[in-house]
Amino acid sequence: MTIPSSSTLSVDPSAVAVRSIHAMAHGDFAAFDVLYHPKAVDRENRIQPPSSRVLGPKGFYSTALWLRNAFAGLHYDVHHAIGAGNLVAVNSTMNGRHSGAWAVYREDGMLDTVFPPTNKTFAMTQSHWFRIEGGRIIEHWANRDDLGTARQAGWLPPTPTYMLKMVRAKRRAARKAGALDPTAT
Repeated sequence: MTIPSSSTLSVDPSAVAVRSIHAMAHGDFAAFDVLYHPKAVDRENRIQPPSSRVLGPKGFYSTALWLRNAFAGLHYDVHHAIGAGNLVAVNSTMNGRHSGAWAVYREDGMLDTVFPPTNKTFAMTQSHWFRIEGGRIIEHWANRDDLGTARQAGWLPPTPTYMLKMVRAKRRAARKAGALDPTAT
C-alpha cells in the first residue's frame, strides 16, 4: 500500500493554522517541520532574534523557543479560525507568566531592549493570518496587543527601579551574546 505524501493529502487549512498556534507553546521541531513550508516567511519577526528571521520551520521554531524562554505556562486560547481558499485568520489569546528575560531586537538584528522577569501573568489578544500552500504554512502575519501586554507584565509605566533592572538585563544579555562592550551602558 502506498501512503500519499503530505503534499498530496487534502488538508484543512484552518486546522493547519490552529495546530501552528498550539505548536508555538508546546511543539518540538518535528511539529514545526510538518506545519511550515521550507520557504515559509514570518512577516512579524522584526523584533525577534536573528535566528527567528530565517525561512522555514527553523525560523518559526526559533520564535517558539524565544517565547518559551521568557514566558512560563505559555498557552493559547483559540477563539475563531476561518479560512477562505488558502488564507486563514485565527483569533486567539496568548497567556503566560513573564518568568525569564525577554530580549527584543532591532530590525538590523542587534539587541534593543531586555525586559527582566516580573513574574506577572498576561493575556494578549492576537489575530494571526496564514497563507497555506500544499498543506503547509508559507506565510504568516499577526496583529497583537503589545501595549496591553506591556501593562499587564509590569513593563509600563516603567518605574526607575525597573528601568535600572532593564539596563542590567541588557548588559547581561549582550555580554552573553558577545554583542556589547561590558563597560558600555
